[in-house]
Amino acid sequence: MPGFIARWILNTLALLLISWIVPGIHATSIVALAIAAAVLGLLNAVVKPILFWLTLPLTILTLGLFLIVLNAIMLGLTAFLVPGFSVDGFWPAAIGGIILGILSLFINRVGRDDS
Repeated sequence: MPGFIARWILNTLALLLISWIVPGIHATSIVALAIAAAVLGLLNAVVKPILFWLTLPLTILTLGLFLIVLNAIMLGLTAFLVPGFSVDGFWPAAIGGIILGILSLFINRVGRDDS
């Protein structure tokens, strides 16, 4: 459980960083970012695998680049569901998704037991 909370806090901070760096991604408060991080985590756990399998031929055809589009869709859907968190279009969502994907590589190592 502490690993889950640590990842949630780190994802919140990652979304905060992305909202500072990427023009077109906005958050009204840290609470909105914390809720957005939780919603994004749930969407990535439930919806993204379904979309991945549905778009697998396209992902293979583009050599995996379509995963950037899936990340952008997840970020846009999060913005749609969370008041106080907004994404102004596809390109900010795509850039934010790329940055979030890179940061997630490091965040997901927190709380893991490699033994």
